[in-house]
Amino acid sequence: MPRLPVLLAAVLTIVAGLAVRLLWDGPVPKYAGDALYTVLIYALVVLAAPRVRPWVAAAVAGGLSWAIEFAQLGEIPPFLRPLLGSTFNPPDLLWYAVGAALACAAHTLWRSRRSTP
Repeated sequence: MPRLPVLLAAVLTIVAGLAVRLLWDGPVPKYAGDALYTVLIYALVVLAAPRVRPWVAAAVAGGLSWAIEFAQLGEIPPFLRPLLGSTFNPPDLLWYAVGAALACAAHTLWRSRRSTP
């Protein structure tokens, strides 16, 4: 996959995450942020390995998100808390899976449209 569209998707993901936090209160920005966090990891995986299959990128992004969430059961150093969080929250696991699935679907759609003449 060309890197420029992936880089743009990563930037748009960050902008969307910040916008959701600015525009809404309550659970919407929290769980949208969880999903977008995984979408960003997905984009970084595709940037690092442009030929990765969508399901592999989704598994890596979702797996890494889950690993970070489970790491919160232990002690996260204070300087990493803004990036990794500090409190384990089981519903986050669902939203990471949603983010990975949506990114996988978008990537698969992109690939199918690029291969169609």
